[in-house]
Amino acid sequence: MLKKLMAASASLVLMGGLLAGCGGNNNAAGNDGAATNDASNSSKPVTINMFTASPEYTDAFNAYIEEYKKVKPNVTINLEIMQSDYNTVLKSRIAAGSTPDVFQTTAGGDIDTFADYSADLTNEPLAAAMTDAVRANMTSSDGKVLGLPIKGNLFTLIYNKKLLADAGITEVPKTTAQLDDAVKKLEAKGTTPFANAYKEWWVWKHIFQHYVDAAAEDSGQSAKDLVNKFIEGKTTIKEYPALYNNFFNFIDLTVKHGTDKPLERDSNAQVSDFASGKAAFLSGKGAWDEEAIKKINPNLEIGIMGYPVSDKPEQAVIITGADQALRINKDSKVAKETIEFFNWLYTSDYGKNWFSQVAKVIPPIKDAPLPDLTMPKEMDEILKTQKSGDLSVNYSLDTFHQKFGEIMQAYIGGSKTKDQAVQEIEQAWTQFGSAQ
Repeated sequence: MLKKLMAASASLVLMGGLLAGCGGNNNAAGNDGAATNDASNSSKPVTINMFTASPEYTDAFNAYIEEYKKVKPNVTINLEIMQSDYNTVLKSRIAAGSTPDVFQTTAGGDIDTFADYSADLTNEPLAAAMTDAVRANMTSSDGKVLGLPIKGNLFTLIYNKKLLADAGITEVPKTTAQLDDAVKKLEAKGTTPFANAYKEWWVWKHIFQHYVDAAAEDSGQSAKDLVNKFIEGKTTIKEYPALYNNFFNFIDLTVKHGTDKPLERDSNAQVSDFASGKAAFLSGKGAWDEEAIKKINPNLEIGIMGYPVSDKPEQAVIITGADQALRINKDSKVAKETIEFFNWLYTSDYGKNWFSQVAKVIPPIKDAPLPDLTMPKEMDEILKTQKSGDLSVNYSLDTFHQKFGEIMQAYIGGSKTKDQAVQEIEQAWTQFGSAQ
């Protein structure tokens, strides 16, 4: 469980840039985290401390906090957002007994990791409001809904339609050979093919999962079963050409034919490179970047496509689901009021529209409109005729994914060979991949 993960952290440095203080409200006597669905009539002041790792939604979070103040004037929600070292700081706070009232984790495997600190939301209206796929991402191995999604998500290779058209690429590449050909055509027109953000550890998992899905399909098993075999040390990367060959070939391709100094380019720099027309493809990202892209270049024509992971065009699919979860501290003194707040967000008319109109994300709940953005609309059209890939990042913990990113950074930096990287990835999977 989480104690295993925290044991690896000997010290930490708190980063600046916090929007508000976050104090612990845990260890309330007699409070088991259960909540009623009735609105509280109390006018007693209530403070909810919320700790998240999603700075891109700062304005959107503040919008629903302000709106809820109209509904419950006695409730104050303190929002603290941190991106760098968020996981380390969160684990440190939990270990110190100052768990925030609301905190953020990844979904999937991490639902179990933080189960001991999470309120059971199974019978709450917010759980009933979730789409079936999203609810599954929020559910523990023993069938309890222990998280609530920040958003629905879309993972895809993003491209500049005009740059591809100018290079004579009339159809998006769906195979590795077609992608190689597209790279040649782009460079012949003087266009850099790839904008990279390899300074970030988390972009790697978004790319890798597409190749995990292909490897699983090629070997006749589910992505979850394949990942579990890696976690148990029962298989190796070399057994799957999609992982050993195709994934590394793709990374090599993006480095060789991408923007300069890829290990120095973070997410913001990558978005700027793409939005300003310096590169044709944006890798490792998804629907959350559209707003930032359009702020830089409102006229950019964005397209989305599956990664060309093999010589099988049918394996070039987009991936959808929910990979980020908010958790409500079950021992918080304000657990009831916190659950009441999120029940309001997930079931009210304001909440249903908040996802699409304020946050401008893919709603994780039923009966909510899609945002007026290109990528969600293209996703909706694609899924009418094609399947979504499996959100296989959810089957490993972020402790593994972070180590995976560090290994890949060392690989493209030249301090590790491919086989050294492969061996260390396999070791990391067995060491960090599971909460058990």
